Amino acid sequence: MKLLFKKIFYLITMLFIISLISFIAINAAPNSFFASGELNPNITPESIEQLKAIYGLDRPLYVQFFSWVSAIIHLDFGISFASGEMVKDEILSRIPITLTINIISMVLIFIISLYFGIKSALNKNSLFDKFTGQLSLLSFAMPSFYLALLLVLVFAINFEILPIAGLHGVPNDGSFSYYLDYAWHLVLPIFIMVFGGIGSLILYIRSLTIEILKSDYIFFAKARGLSQKQILRYYILPNLYPPVITLLGLSLPGIIGGSVILETIFSIDGMGLLFYQSALSHDYPVIMGILIIGAFLTLIGNMIADLVLLKLNPNYEEK
Repeated sequence: MKLLFKKIFYLITMLFIISLISFIAINAAPNSFFASGELNPNITPESIEQLKAIYGLDRPLYVQFFSWVSAIIHLDFGISFASGEMVKDEILSRIPITLTINIISMVLIFIISLYFGIKSALNKNSLFDKFTGQLSLLSFAMPSFYLALLLVLVFAINFEILPIAGLHGVPNDGSFSYYLDYAWHLVLPIFIMVFGGIGSLILYIRSLTIEILKSDYIFFAKARGLSQKQILRYYILPNLYPPVITLLGLSLPGIIGGSVILETIFSIDGMGLLFYQSALSHDYPVIMGILIIGAFLTLIGNMIADLVLLKLNPNYEEK
């Protein structure tokens, strides 16, 4: 319980710091949402000032910041400059698909990395180990946007096997074919996200497993006649879970950030595409709302990872 309260306090503190840094960075950026209006000869300076007054942009920066923080506490992220809709409603309508892609990707990255990393360590210097090493290096070195464009060119344009963009190819009638088509549209984005995430994790798990296999308790387990499956279940996996779960928690920001590129390339109406469009139009309320939601999800993910570690190892304590 004490650890949980510490985590909640840490989450609130980090959200405040992230919001402050984001607010300063956005206001320090060149141009603004009203820059195009200021260049329009048909819009008077009085009209621009009136719009700024409506959105509260005529007040001092510190007043704007604390007003915004106060609104966030009430889950009010303001009104979008571009669409005129509530920012909260726009984010809520797009967050399910982003979470779906990221959660599925995280689970697949965890399973695939464990399988390849452990099997590669158990068969060190074998053909499979060499193949895994090359696969990991390719995954680590391949930019996700380049791989996305390459796979779209091959599977969507040349062979026309997979859809090129979007989420739906059939009407939403609630039938099985609709959900099958929905899943089919997610094959490429999820594959690219998983492929980009397994490289470093496979090498990390392989290295950890090799060190575990050198331990004395593995030697005594083999001397007692335990099979490889028993050693894997009772000795290797329990020692792998804590560092791997920690690393997955730390990699959450990169995975969520990577969805911005993929959602833009595949025209998926998620938070990533919304963030990209808002950044182009300098839609500050939406940008700030997505940054805070993304930071909150990342911090929650790390908190869950620590609680899982505590469950796996009751002696685990936060340093």
